[in-house]
Amino acid sequence: MTTTPRTAEQQGDSVTQEQDRRHSGGDVLVRVMKRHGIDVAFGVISIHNLPLVEAISRELRFVEMRHEAACVNAADGYARATGKVGVAITSTGTGAGNAAGSMVEALTAGSRVLHVTGQVESHWVGSNQGVIHEVPHQLEMLRAVSKHAAPITAADEAEAVLEGAIAQILTAPQGPASVEWPTDLQYLARTDAQHPWRPVQQRPIELPEDSLAAAAALIEGARRPLFWVGGGAAGAGAELTELLHRTGAGLFSSNSGRAIVSEDHAQVIGNFAATERGASLLADADLLISVGTHFRSNETRTYHLRLPVQHLGINLDPRALERPYSASHKLVGDARQLLAALAERMRHGSTDPGWTDRVRQVREQVRTELFDHIGGYAEICRELRGQLPREAVVARDVTIPSSQWGNRLLEFYDRESNIFPLGGGIGQGLAMGIGAAVGRPEVPTIVIAGDGGLAVHLGELASLAGSGARCVVVVFNDSGYGVLRNMQHAHGFDRAGVDLFTPDFETLAASIRLPFWRTGAPGTFGPALERALTVNGPAMIEVTVGDLDPAPGAFTPPVHIPTPNESRGE
Repeated sequence: MTTTPRTAEQQGDSVTQEQDRRHSGGDVLVRVMKRHGIDVAFGVISIHNLPLVEAISRELRFVEMRHEAACVNAADGYARATGKVGVAITSTGTGAGNAAGSMVEALTAGSRVLHVTGQVESHWVGSNQGVIHEVPHQLEMLRAVSKHAAPITAADEAEAVLEGAIAQILTAPQGPASVEWPTDLQYLARTDAQHPWRPVQQRPIELPEDSLAAAAALIEGARRPLFWVGGGAAGAGAELTELLHRTGAGLFSSNSGRAIVSEDHAQVIGNFAATERGASLLADADLLISVGTHFRSNETRTYHLRLPVQHLGINLDPRALERPYSASHKLVGDARQLLAALAERMRHGSTDPGWTDRVRQVREQVRTELFDHIGGYAEICRELRGQLPREAVVARDVTIPSSQWGNRLLEFYDRESNIFPLGGGIGQGLAMGIGAAVGRPEVPTIVIAGDGGLAVHLGELASLAGSGARCVVVVFNDSGYGVLRNMQHAHGFDRAGVDLFTPDFETLAASIRLPFWRTGAPGTFGPALERALTVNGPAMIEVTVGDLDPAPGAFTPPVHIPTPNESRGE
């Protein structure tokens, strides 16, 4: 068979078509990403995002995930571990719907996620004519699960809409944003034909001088002060550390506020406020300074924890200073600025002799008691902390090892290393770990997951293998939902829905060429972890929970179960 040579005109047309194909809305997105130092996006390729994926793959890095929810989780993990904006690319319709649950997690955590989703061609949007992947109210759905959501309605406004979304993400209080981009406008957008945009200028915040002076005097006069720190205090570690030194106070944290002050600091009690010893310390304190926290139900005994009457609340959101514990003294604004201003105005402290020693004693007691309670898990916790570098990332799914000791005993030294689904959704830890490992290749990432949670997104093990990320998945296998088993047993329910058919993880790992170790008996986890870390890539360790010795004490989540007497108001 012979072919007819192409003419120069045809060759020129081909070059022009190639140039047109390679200059689209995807290049606009890449330019925005580069401007903000974002070097990677996580996504599922689709007919509704082809130009975006092509440009990112050509100019930056596109990490292929298997499910849209995992795309957002991975972008979320990347954002938390790096401090950058994480980018997730999904399809329209079902794809955007799949992403919604993970956007709820990013919204709950105030995470810096840009979710770019496709949309049907612009002239069909809102037509309700049954166009493939059409959703009548997709934008309304995105607004419900995002801090900000906006459509691109013209090819030349793409850059301005994307920049506006990132400005919303980075404006305190931070949170995720969604951009809906019709397919035709992805192809038609050009970098040289975009509307100009202006960076958002942040107005300087005037500090409330009278309130600051009164708050500083309140702290100076406290005899038994405590801090309670949440995620809204992120970035204020140096200021908090200085105030701890000046006051001799102890510091409790929410899970989100962990390691804002390094957890090896002798005055950091950590995420132990709801324990008996933590509650006793709070009851004896004469001042609580809460910073950037919402006092979540699972960290306050469902709001039954008693706090000091004198309560100085510092928060960017004034509503958080009224619920669920109303602060008697309030400072509204950026935590770092306000804490620095308080430190400047403080002259001395009046802390009782022995109060700081008691704080340190409680710190040690709560840890010792929990280590004793968790039996064979204690060896694993100590091996993780002993072998991992201080800056290593640990991403934890919702599972007993995470909720019982990973959220408390496993020490962290900077907030970016502590990644956990704050909304409590199961199955998100693996993808968050992939995102963190891609963002922080210089250190190992550990994923702690249960067999039930890992099964939610088993396909993401293939994403991990394909990424080559330096990530070790540690799956704790008890053949079901152990937390819910414990709840059923503790509250007298029949055992139902908690026993799962569990994969053979060794065979599964072999099928995707993941190095694998099975552990559980005493002395087996440490050597397996040591070998897994030398892989410097994806690997898996299974822990057979039934082989742990001593057997761990039961963990039952602090969920309130109402009684018939409560319904009658007794």
